[in-house]
Amino acid sequence: MSSIVELLAKKRDGGEHTAEEIARLIGAFSAGELADYQMSAWLMAVFQRGMTDAETDALTQAMLQSGEVLDLSRVPGVKVDKHSTGGVGDKISICLAPLVAACGVPVPMVSGRGLGHTGGTLDKLEAIPGFDVNLDARSFAHTVATVGASMIGQTKELAPADKRIYALRDVTATVECVPLIVASILSKKLAEGIDALVLDVKVGAGAFMKTEAQARVLAEALARVGARGGKRVVALLTDMSAPIGRTVGNALETREALEVLHGKGPDDTLALTLALGAEMLVLGKKAKNLADAEGKLQKAISSGRGLSTMKKLVAAHHGDPRVVDDPDRLPRAKVQVEVTSERAGWVTSIDPLELGLAAVELGAGRTRADQAVKPDVGVELTVTRGARVKKGLLLATVHADDRAKAKAMAARVKRAFTIADASFPPPPLVLGRVEA
Repeated sequence: MSSIVELLAKKRDGGEHTAEEIARLIGAFSAGELADYQMSAWLMAVFQRGMTDAETDALTQAMLQSGEVLDLSRVPGVKVDKHSTGGVGDKISICLAPLVAACGVPVPMVSGRGLGHTGGTLDKLEAIPGFDVNLDARSFAHTVATVGASMIGQTKELAPADKRIYALRDVTATVECVPLIVASILSKKLAEGIDALVLDVKVGAGAFMKTEAQARVLAEALARVGARGGKRVVALLTDMSAPIGRTVGNALETREALEVLHGKGPDDTLALTLALGAEMLVLGKKAKNLADAEGKLQKAISSGRGLSTMKKLVAAHHGDPRVVDDPDRLPRAKVQVEVTSERAGWVTSIDPLELGLAAVELGAGRTRADQAVKPDVGVELTVTRGARVKKGLLLATVHADDRAKAKAMAARVKRAFTIADASFPPPPLVLGRVEA
């Protein structure tokens, strides 16, 4: 049997691991027999040399088996989750989960926190007073069974090897590696006990994948490896060259997501919710096709069933369900500074990265995993791409807890807007679709 060092050298030299070798590496790392510096060396070798689908599948399974796999077999129906690769203004899960659940598809969702310029669903949910994202496995399963959906964070029992490995990837410049991304996402998702998965793979300036070609490579790998694991996986490639909707920040985004359930909200937020939700209903065998599925989701909004499910979900997570009917109960920053246009013309672009970084500076996001976030700060847009503006027109409002910081970030937000003499049509919201 090869030694640990020999296994490191094998990948360094471009060799292909067997499933047993990968299981041994992850097992040794979990047991403390493989040091962090050795795992870091292996991760860099994988980054440089790549992995086959068989290796990626083996890594996914090894990280999955490093912890608990939730048993949701007693929950009737096809369990379907949705995962986004991360964007700016991405509040879709908050309105999507209760809508899909209201249509009869159980949604067990393990979500993440924001890191860098991207926001996290857990931080947005925690803007709801009392909302607990740390339910234990039994409470999570019970909530999925009784409410139809539950949204929690990754527990120490779910794919713990992934959590430790990701921390090393974050500090060794090995995050942007497709096989490692695939194994990380799927190990956590498979640990939820799901039957199928819909992926929102973001493309553009506000995403980790900047080009459609890069995003497609990731989406295809996720679909293939998910299929090897016995799960149906559909991925949508969606535009992230501008923020989603009109808000960036935790309470602001939660308010916008609740507006969708009220039949309001920005067109793109609703459209993306319907596109992803339709895929989930088809996978969950509650709709014949995407058009049928979208009609069911629209009816769940108009009938109020989505709102009712959201109230039950919030209550099950010990939050204040009154927020669902009255989003103004969410925290609101004490300082607002307006950002106005310096010229007339057409808004041709709104840089999502600049807005995301501004929100982080205000305290809505984090640059380290151990940082706390502020629920009430962020940026609220008044106009979107394609709008015609006059000089002095309100473009956005910065929400902050400090006026000096608000003014500084207002200048940054203003730089995010490009105003030109002619208009240009924005790209489509959904750029492509991938299914194994």
